[in-house]
Amino acid sequence: MNIPYNVIASNPLFDQIREEDLMGMLSCLCARVHEYQRDSYIILAGDEVRSIGVVLKGKVAVERESEDGFRNLVAVLVPGECFGESFACSEHPEAFVSVVAMEECEILFLDCKKIVTTCSSACAFHTRLIENILSMLSEKILGLNQKLEIVSKRKIREKLVTFFEAQKKNAGTNVFSIPYNREQLADFLFVDRSALSNELCKMRDEGLIRFQKNKFEIL
Repeated sequence: MNIPYNVIASNPLFDQIREEDLMGMLSCLCARVHEYQRDSYIILAGDEVRSIGVVLKGKVAVERESEDGFRNLVAVLVPGECFGESFACSEHPEAFVSVVAMEECEILFLDCKKIVTTCSSACAFHTRLIENILSMLSEKILGLNQKLEIVSKRKIREKLVTFFEAQKKNAGTNVFSIPYNREQLADFLFVDRSALSNELCKMRDEGLIRFQKNKFEIL
């Protein structure tokens, strides 16, 4: 199994895991790699999730559908990012979101039970993995709270300003790229795409922002 260390090294789950320990660790965790075609489901809402997925190649969308069929884009994940940890670590591992391949993808799956349970070989990395996954879950909660703050704003501009401020803070600069196209950003913010585009143009014309496709600058 050929796992690109440079891709997964940025994931908090592998923080302080040395490259020379990686293959032994993956074997201990019953790691497996699956390929998915564009628009295929990796996880379907209602599925029981027992593994953590790490994106090795391609992009995936995490989506939640409301009762009236409205699609809520929760996140877009790129190589090095993971999904499923909140469900896999729960006593009730039924997913309430779907994970969909946005393009051809390769996903590394890790058995969550193997991560949080010390093996008979007493592998040195297990304690570190447990600490890392707890940190990841904490970050996931903070991220969900951040999204709640954004989508709870009543006006589109308020949503955009709050979203851009969060992106600026995360990037550490007023110039940043977002992982969403216009339709995806509209889904993420719970707004109409045309109304979103109009508001972005107004903000640009007022000298508040500059943008080209998914690259933005806060002025």
